[in-house]
Amino acid sequence: MPKLKTNRGAAKRFKKTGSGGYKHRQSHRNHILTKKSSRRMRQLRHMKNVHASDVAAIQQMLPNG
Repeated sequence: MPKLKTNRGAAKRFKKTGSGGYKHRQSHRNHILTKKSSRRMRQLRHMKNVHASDVAAIQQMLPNG
């Protein structure tokens, strides 16, 4: 069997958690920040878990991770 290639874009966006799930950074944190409230920015600061329906697709993109 040939080696499985990791999708490099997915590898940069998703990190595996200890329980086997994945986490990702939230969107809307890059530009046009002046109109966004401090509360909104603070709540976007943390990593979120990937939805269960998307985990299978991410596992296929990250076979070695």
